[in-house]
Amino acid sequence: MRTAQSLLSSDLDALEEQLAGYEGPLKISLAGPWTLAAAIELPKTLQPLLSDQGAVADLTVSLAEATAAHVADIAKRVPGATLVVQLDEPSLPAVANGEIPTASGLSRIAAPDVAVISDRLQTVLAAAGSYTIVHCCASGVPFAIIMAAQPDAISFDLRQVQREDGDLIAELADAGKGIFAGAVRTILPRNTQDDQPAQTAKRILRFWRALGMAPSQAGRQIVVTPACGLAGATPTRANEALAHSREAGRIVPELAEETTGDDE
Repeated sequence: MRTAQSLLSSDLDALEEQLAGYEGPLKISLAGPWTLAAAIELPKTLQPLLSDQGAVADLTVSLAEATAAHVADIAKRVPGATLVVQLDEPSLPAVANGEIPTASGLSRIAAPDVAVISDRLQTVLAAAGSYTIVHCCASGVPFAIIMAAQPDAISFDLRQVQREDGDLIAELADAGKGIFAGAVRTILPRNTQDDQPAQTAKRILRFWRALGMAPSQAGRQIVVTPACGLAGATPTRANEALAHSREAGRIVPELAEETTGDDE
């Protein structure tokens, strides 16, 4: 624990130094309660903590307290920043579908009640006290569960969206929620036609139009992001993916403006 705290403190010192005087949005990410509950083992049984709903409740309270403290620390270190807090929940679909294996691997842990899943998420989101995002890059994103937790935005891999998800995503968009569209792959052959920001922007705008949303709203609600985390990418590819995302995000409203007259 002391080693982990020391490493975190060192990272935050570097963050503070690099962002001295910075003003603007600053996104920080934390693992969400359900992904943690699926990954952490209980000390005696070695079962996933998810198997004990009392332990999940305790974990949620602890995570909420830690989130509030972490956000406050960063706000103090970078006072000009507008903090955006993202909860990463890649295991959420497996939790909601009862697909997390027991320690033996011979059975699966029963899915918690959907209302409980949303409530636990909402507890941590509320503690952030900032603009909040729930991110899930796995297939089968439980959009309804996430929507019930009331984040300010939802983030997902555009390639994982199913046809039946369209109505729920449209409902989120209608409610004014931010749509963080993961459209840039972190590992991709270079210099291909599909690996161009303009092509990415076109895909996103097609997706937005398929939801039945006005193109003029795309630039206000959609944020172009890498499809999933950058941990597996090289530093060079990570920089390329971020630059690609930023350029595609700049192009989206331009394309939307060009097509507005045809649709409205």
